[in-house]
Amino acid sequence: MMRKWLSLVLVLVLAGAFVTAWWLRPQHPSLPPGGDFTLQSAQGPISLHDFAGQVVLLYFGYTSCPDVCPTNLAQLASAIRDLRPEERRRVRVLFVSVDPQRDTPKKLAGYAHFFGPDFLGITGTPAAVAKVAQAYGVSYRKVDYPGALGYLMDHSTLTYVIGPGGRLRQTLPHAAPTSDILAAVRHWLTAEGSS
Repeated sequence: MMRKWLSLVLVLVLAGAFVTAWWLRPQHPSLPPGGDFTLQSAQGPISLHDFAGQVVLLYFGYTSCPDVCPTNLAQLASAIRDLRPEERRRVRVLFVSVDPQRDTPKKLAGYAHFFGPDFLGITGTPAAVAKVAQAYGVSYRKVDYPGALGYLMDHSTLTYVIGPGGRLRQTLPHAAPTSDILAAVRHWLTAEGSS
């Protein structure tokens, strides 16, 4: 009789442990839909599909950002410098300005190029930028700020990794370590090949 009770208790403990482990499992929210878009660069319209066969690192920010954007873009630049030349040819960083009021395509070109030749600054009308931001789950808003700038832009800080096939594949947190960026780029270059 005692053996039956011990067996029952053991089953209940194991079942409880399983339910607890399932309940506490890490949650991985699904990615936003992403998708193709067209915005303006200093050279004219740029579409995501223009980079088919490449890994695109997509980041939303603005040129007057005091700290978050430069930090993240510097990390991306560091990772890209560590790529082998044949890998580097197949990677592009698109910097989408969420501040089209101040960030003209010409201003964005100079800002993006500061981080490297693989960086391209793009923006559009407020409605066009909002549409792209919504597709990628990006939030941003204007915040009044005393001083010469007049306002700042609060914005999401993820980097969106788009595979060579044009699909959003993963996100990287703000200022992700260079090793994580390299791993993501190399994974998707290999996983999707040149498709």
